[in-house]
Amino acid sequence: QSSSSGDEALRDRRARILSRGLPKQKPIEGVKQVVVVASGKGGVGKSTTAVNIALALAANDSAKEVGLLDADIYGPSIPKMMNLKGNPELTPKNLMRPLKNYGIACMSMGFLIEETAPVVWRGLMVMSAVEKLLRQVDWGQLDYLVIDMPPGTGDVQLSVSQNIPIAGAVIVSTPQDVALLDAHKGAEMFRKVHVPVLGLVQNMSVFQCPKCKHETHIFGTDGVKDLAKTLGLDILGDVPLHINIRETCDSGQPVVISQPQSDA
Repeated sequence: QSSSSGDEALRDRRARILSRGLPKQKPIEGVKQVVVVASGKGGVGKSTTAVNIALALAANDSAKEVGLLDADIYGPSIPKMMNLKGNPELTPKNLMRPLKNYGIACMSMGFLIEETAPVVWRGLMVMSAVEKLLRQVDWGQLDYLVIDMPPGTGDVQLSVSQNIPIAGAVIVSTPQDVALLDAHKGAEMFRKVHVPVLGLVQNMSVFQCPKCKHETHIFGTDGVKDLAKTLGLDILGDVPLHINIRETCDSGQPVVISQPQSDA
């Protein structure tokens, strides 16, 4: 018995030493729940999904206040998708005021730099920018803040996951094997940092020819569904590869707001 209690004390001590290096999680002022939308791989429609999730949360309950944070420093796409331009105003407390469209409060690196200017920064500058986007924005009172993460499992993902309490992560992937490998890594990363994974979204799952209605599984069939089974996770949505979804986001009128009655 003494040996087992000694082991326990040693485990406790180890856990304490390890946790010293981790930042203390501090909620974002005024924000009740944070949902992150992530993908292991780029180009799987993560930002499109994040934008439409934010709009759908607001559409489902008009009493809820929703915000959208673009945490992709190198490739911010929320300004274009949400049809927003301009620089945020500063409050008397020197906090940035989010720009608003369709009732959603939005913040992005894209509001702070020229549209075509590349962000040629090293890691520390990126982390500093993420910290500012998290802590130096006056969100007011939000029921939900949806964070569009950059692709991958790097510094930004870890920093966001360890600095603020997150209600859950949504992982977006196409059914192709290369994307699934990275989505699997993404899910495991969130588990490691104790962020609940709410489930997976299978995007671009099937293409229907507009002329003859023939369906083609361009990226393969049910890959994300198989991964969900492996990981013991839910499939939250199965989104087709549809020109309307792409066109509406590119034109700054996402499909949830511009075509709410359509199948897409």
